[in-house]
Amino acid sequence: MVFLICSVFHSLGFSNARQFIFNGPGLILFPETQPAHNAQLQKRRRFTNLTTSAELILLPWPCQSSSVSDIKPNSKIHSQNLSKDNCRMRFNFDFSEANTDSRRSLTPKEELEWSPLQSHPVFSAAYGDSSTGKESSGTPKNLVAWDGASRLYYWNSNKGCLHRISIRLGEPDPTSIIAASPSKVLQPDVKLNFEVNRISINRNGSALLLAGSDGLCVMYLYGRTCTTDSNTLVCRTVSIGAQIYFSSSSNAIRILQVSWHPYSETHLGILSSDSVFRLFNLSADLMQPEQEYYLQPVEPGRSRNAASICPVDFSFGGDHLWDRFTVFVLFSDGSIYILCPIVPFGSVYKWESILEIYSDAHTFGLRSSNSSAISNSSLAISWLEATFPELAQDAVDEGDLPTLKAHPHALFNSSLSLQGPLRKVCHGGEDEVLAVRGAECEGRAVSFLYSLVSKDSILVTAWSVGQLQIDALADEIQPVWIVGNAPRLRVDYHDHILGLAMICEPMSVQFPIVKLDQPVDHTVWLGHPPPLLRLATVDLALPRNTDSGSLITMFVDPLMQERIYALHDGGIDSIVLHYLPFTSQNRGKDETVRTPSVNPVLSTCQGETSSSSRLCGFVSLSDSFGYSWIVGVTSTHECIVLEMKSWNLLLPIKIDTEKKPINLGERKETDTPDIISKELLVGPKVVLHPQALPNLRSVAADSIEGRSTLHQYFKLFHENYVEYAHKVYFELKHHAPQLMRLIDDQHARLREAQEKISQVEVKQPRLEERIDHAIEIHNSLEQRLQRLRNLPGAHKKPLSRAEREFKSELDQFTGVELDALHSSIEALRARLRRLTQSPTKGSTNQQRKTLVKNNVQDAQMSQLKSAMEKLTIVNSENSKKVKLVESALKRQESSR
Repeated sequence: MVFLICSVFHSLGFSNARQFIFNGPGLILFPETQPAHNAQLQKRRRFTNLTTSAELILLPWPCQSSSVSDIKPNSKIHSQNLSKDNCRMRFNFDFSEANTDSRRSLTPKEELEWSPLQSHPVFSAAYGDSSTGKESSGTPKNLVAWDGASRLYYWNSNKGCLHRISIRLGEPDPTSIIAASPSKVLQPDVKLNFEVNRISINRNGSALLLAGSDGLCVMYLYGRTCTTDSNTLVCRTVSIGAQIYFSSSSNAIRILQVSWHPYSETHLGILSSDSVFRLFNLSADLMQPEQEYYLQPVEPGRSRNAASICPVDFSFGGDHLWDRFTVFVLFSDGSIYILCPIVPFGSVYKWESILEIYSDAHTFGLRSSNSSAISNSSLAISWLEATFPELAQDAVDEGDLPTLKAHPHALFNSSLSLQGPLRKVCHGGEDEVLAVRGAECEGRAVSFLYSLVSKDSILVTAWSVGQLQIDALADEIQPVWIVGNAPRLRVDYHDHILGLAMICEPMSVQFPIVKLDQPVDHTVWLGHPPPLLRLATVDLALPRNTDSGSLITMFVDPLMQERIYALHDGGIDSIVLHYLPFTSQNRGKDETVRTPSVNPVLSTCQGETSSSSRLCGFVSLSDSFGYSWIVGVTSTHECIVLEMKSWNLLLPIKIDTEKKPINLGERKETDTPDIISKELLVGPKVVLHPQALPNLRSVAADSIEGRSTLHQYFKLFHENYVEYAHKVYFELKHHAPQLMRLIDDQHARLREAQEKISQVEVKQPRLEERIDHAIEIHNSLEQRLQRLRNLPGAHKKPLSRAEREFKSELDQFTGVELDALHSSIEALRARLRRLTQSPTKGSTNQQRKTLVKNNVQDAQMSQLKSAMEKLTIVNSENSKKVKLVESALKRQESSR
């Protein structure tokens, strides 16, 4: 097969067959780590400049193909006699000299019709589910995904298939999206026995995650064509971690969050209710995790509660220093912990990024005067050199390796520290007690979001009461290990690490409160968790119609990282961050602190309750021209496409304070149309009589002097009064129709008013009767209220401060603590059931080892059973105490 491939590429002009390498399961890639051949390879990669055109189709390895003798000019090469349908490799070469008829596909392709995305046939009630839904209110849904280019994926829950829709952004106008129909239908090769609640695509678009409360699968998107329908593809679908999460019918260990790793196409991170974070490598093992981290948070300074040990959500870090190796974990009480470093085996990173943190550890760690900083930085350097061996090679130039591949490694006799809980940074005159207190919102934490905006790492925590707590990391994240707590490793016959597991707990040292004016030497590489800088607390004002609170899912706009979308039962809200502390400081601008702007984008609420067409899918799209859209799908299969403006959202608002307000009277005068000109309303001009002569009365009218005087007076009269009269006549004649229209309008309004007055006169007796009846009812209600006030138990006193605090503690216990205790007990039961029902198959050596360890397992099982019994007793006692307290409060209120 290798000879076949080399011969084919030799026919295209590639003399050296070693220029191509095989990576993974039989994929041919161009090597990017051979600088000597880069210039030659760049010329040879331009297939369009050659006289022949090649069509290369690469499929999983191994496979069988035809013999080498079948390779002839002006022909096509196809692999035959395949052992498996999903493991095959096919090469197809079309030469330019061949006949055009031979290049046509044997299967006729259906012509595509382009239409607006919201009008696509997939998004219709007839094509989808006929019912508006049985939706699980306790689990948010998102059945839409985007590969970042030109394909949109939508999962049809009714038919159990995936639709791949080809889209064009910004066509035909920049504000619209068009889609091609018919769309491809991707069908899993196995029947799914669970309801899919969420889909997610990996970074290269080759696999799609199908997650539900009762199952977790991955569908590989490049499948084989179905024989019955050319638009249907059957895709390979595999189950993930079935023995851990779905081995029993009760599914006591629940999957809380699952996400693709941002630096690997084959690694999945899963956080479960048993407080374990697992990292699965799909290319190695689907059932057994590659890395396991058992989270054991311990809160220093106060008693532990059940909410502080129940995780809720997690998020991977971004492309910034040690953030790319960090996992953020959110617990039910709002506390945030971090694990650093966590690296998938075989993941790829940029050389510049690894060199930056490697130089930082040398500069600020090893050269520090603090022994703790030297010790922590030495561990980090040794970990970096073992994970990325190229760093320790002095001969390697920076330009030789554009990327580095992570090797499996774990420090001997050291486990990761669960850094946290992250505390709020203390300002100069702020009380330190407020800085130590983590959560400032009511209810319980429901979701978490990490966003990297330039130099700022933004952490957003969503609460069940509909509030968002927005923080920024005030310091850089650094790796911390606990020496003396050795990890558990799984190796092969060659002592290569296949997997690892470790217990992660916080440091037992009490860290000081971090202040803003504190020098850098007091915090760098000392093992302190980074403090949080509170930016804002946003209240979405959601309707509180459920006992469990609101479920909020957050997304980051791919075009503008400062914008965050909050998806909830009431619709979609947009939160834009206008102030970022370190980004603004880096730009050299002294910007004023502006609060985030919150704008509703889409509402599905009708009054106090959410409508039946709640959103079951959401995705944010963007293109390279600066346009952004959001696509939402409702439970009734209705698609909503909205364009989002982004170019002017971050501009500061300027208010013109010099502009004088317009007087209301002047505005009315300017708005009123002029019926008669103001010149005519003023009247004729004042006539200035000429200076009369003293002998004017003695002059005769028929004399020359008299005639001239009369002519002068007549001329003045004609210029002023006669011309004014003509103007008045013309204006009155011109405005007569308009005046008639105004008069007719006034008459019509007068008649309408008279009709209304007559109707009111007719209804007046009935209104008076209703008013008298209402007055009588009001008097009777006042009498009844006075009687109620005279009752002995009506005078209730408001609760005191201590009673209110005790009531809030009871509400917190009933709303959060009991659920956390139930989930912890279920997780312990699942572990116990898995231990008791473990398979006994194996070799004789394994049976001997199990016989030797029977005493230890019996002791552990007895301890687990005793702990279970104690927990059940404590739970029952707590529930009894709660009932007693509630009954006492009711009796006390009734006695008052």
